[in-house]
Amino acid sequence: MNPKQGESIQGSDGRDHHIFGFSVWMTGGGLPPGIVHGATDEIGFHATENRHYVTDIHATILHQLGLDSRKLEIPGRKRLDIDHGQPIRELIG
Repeated sequence: MNPKQGESIQGSDGRDHHIFGFSVWMTGGGLPPGIVHGATDEIGFHATENRHYVTDIHATILHQLGLDSRKLEIPGRKRLDIDHGQPIRELIG
């Protein structure tokens, strides 16, 4: 069943984001072109190789921008380093 905009499915989490395997395209910022890092199972359901949390992707992007996410703070919210990931060194080259 596909809900209409604004409707939800009983028992669904969030906006139906997949928490076990996802893809991200990153380009520029000193990242090497044409690489694939990681893999999912044959139906794309679970990450099987080079598993990372989304916070690792955030840390990688911030690192490439020359920012230390452990020193960043959003006013009125928690510091980013509480949920801080590690830059993915294999992508940085």
